[in-house]
Amino acid sequence: MELKQALQELRKNEKRKFDQSIDLVINLKDIDVKKDNISTIVTLPYKVRDKTVCAFLTKKSELVPTITQPDFVKYKDKKDLKRLVKEYDFFIGSAKLMPAVATTFGKILGPTGKMPSPQLGVLLQEEDVAIKQLLARIEKSVKIRVKEPSVKIPIGKESMKDEEIMANAQAIYQSLVAALPIKKDNVKSVIIKLTMSKPIQVEMK
Repeated sequence: MELKQALQELRKNEKRKFDQSIDLVINLKDIDVKKDNISTIVTLPYKVRDKTVCAFLTKKSELVPTITQPDFVKYKDKKDLKRLVKEYDFFIGSAKLMPAVATTFGKILGPTGKMPSPQLGVLLQEEDVAIKQLLARIEKSVKIRVKEPSVKIPIGKESMKDEEIMANAQAIYQSLVAALPIKKDNVKSVIIKLTMSKPIQVEMK
């Protein structure tokens, strides 16, 4: 079924009392998730949801919750570290502080895929303009890390227009396919679903 038709079918489902998520599920084949280490960052055409961001900076910022270097000692306890990682979707950091960030937070941020990266998260200049630009990019970005042969990513909300959801779906599908070892041949199937609906298989180009 084509994506547009599948969205129309999903909208026939019983309306819930909340704005359901629309998820794209890409099932993969012929990959070794431990060995292939597949990850990519996708910038979506349309924002799906608000994201919580925390920054490791040399001085406090009014634009984003900040952890400065003197505060790093507060996170020696693994429980505090884990709590911090759960609290935020994204972490950004000043390039100057990244070695210290890696030492203190790397063991927890690394495995969760939340370590600030040069692709999306490391600030070369600690200025308000640079911070604002980075936060704007993060609002529309999705990190995809393939940990199992099925990847589920929110591509929209019921309240969004079909065209917006389709554009997001296409961006995610194309970016993930580009990151796969043998591209489309690694894709077993693609499905779309609401938070509380049965999945519908779709054809993606």
